[in-house]
Amino acid sequence: MNFWKNVKMYDLTQNLSHLTPPWPTYEPLQIKFFKRLSPNGANGQLITTSNHVGTHLDGPLHFDTAGRDMASLELEKLVGPGVVVDLSDMAEDYGIYTPQDIMDRVEVKKGDILIINTGYHKYGWDQPEADERRYMLRHPGPSMDFVKWVQDMEIKWIGVDCGSADHPMNTKIRDWEPREAEAADKYLREKYGKGLDDIYSWPDTYQAMHVQVFPKPYEIIHAENLGGEIDKVLNKRLIIGCFPWKFQGGESSICRIVAFEEVK
Repeated sequence: MNFWKNVKMYDLTQNLSHLTPPWPTYEPLQIKFFKRLSPNGANGQLITTSNHVGTHLDGPLHFDTAGRDMASLELEKLVGPGVVVDLSDMAEDYGIYTPQDIMDRVEVKKGDILIINTGYHKYGWDQPEADERRYMLRHPGPSMDFVKWVQDMEIKWIGVDCGSADHPMNTKIRDWEPREAEAADKYLREKYGKGLDDIYSWPDTYQAMHVQVFPKPYEIIHAENLGGEIDKVLNKRLIIGCFPWKFQGGESSICRIVAFEEVK
């Protein structure tokens, strides 16, 4: 078809294997062969995994008992116009990005899909600079006014190239890793003149990018652990698609994310 001659595809998906680290405390992917080509005529595998390994989409049901499952998400919600914003120039351990940082770099339209490149995909498990602790525990995260901004913008879904769409110190990691929390608190006081408890006060702001935006009427969900060819589409407007399992009862799903660019 001539249509496809004018389309270039980019895979924004991280590699997945038994080596891929899950989000802290989640079940990793386990795999084994239950039969082999000889003498069965075909290879067959069994996997056991949580839904939060590698590139995955957090579904509404993940943080909302009344939320929709993965099979209920329309293609119109999963695929559509969007932008990939590059924040790697300002990224640093425990850093914070704001709506203004986004808008200074790209035009975001109401109803867009928003992909955020923090630059921390370079610390992913399959990269030369692999650093699991830095990738999961120290990546940049959003300011608290970011929550209201994505609600007002009616963002379809968000994608991030790191462990979470929340700041890592606004998740349970803050309790699990007290030395990281202490280092983050020191950084924030030096950078912003406010400590961790002042910027992300619990319980009212706890994991806000999940708790405050997943439930209806917003249903602004997000994909985490993006990577792949993301550096090829920075600060571009594209058609972006997320393709999870059509998973009845699924709270989240491993997925593949693709950006489609019109070639002129």
